[in-house]
Amino acid sequence: MPSDAGGTTHRHALSVRVYYEDTDAGGVVYHARYLHFLERARTEWLRALGFEQDRMRTEQGVLFAVRRVDIAFLRPARFNDLLIVESRLTQCGRASLDFHQRVLRPDDDTLTCQAGVNLACLGAERLRPARIPVDILSAILSETTHGR
Repeated sequence: MPSDAGGTTHRHALSVRVYYEDTDAGGVVYHARYLHFLERARTEWLRALGFEQDRMRTEQGVLFAVRRVDIAFLRPARFNDLLIVESRLTQCGRASLDFHQRVLRPDDDTLTCQAGVNLACLGAERLRPARIPVDILSAILSETTHGR
């Protein structure tokens, strides 16, 4: 049942404000903080589908873990910038999800960062690959087909 989600998936967007804690000594967003922003956006994407990660772990025995990230830092974001983190599912497999994510500064329409992220579905107990549970997969495929 793997599918290519292509461009048919609704883009999920999350607003993120840059705080001092997100910046380096020069007031520029520290490169590793982008991973935090991307993680929050994927978590909110999943929440928008009706799934909380703590409940997935306890009730369904699965979790999603980052397996691979390909990230490009294009333009600096700075303290107090309001950023939009867009997440789009590009591929849905039986035990993995691929996302294309972008971090934009809407004030001047600047793309600051973009990433391809591969998530693996793991059994929570043994941390071994597991199939995405049917209800989660159905919600994802419904979103891919119909958008929201």
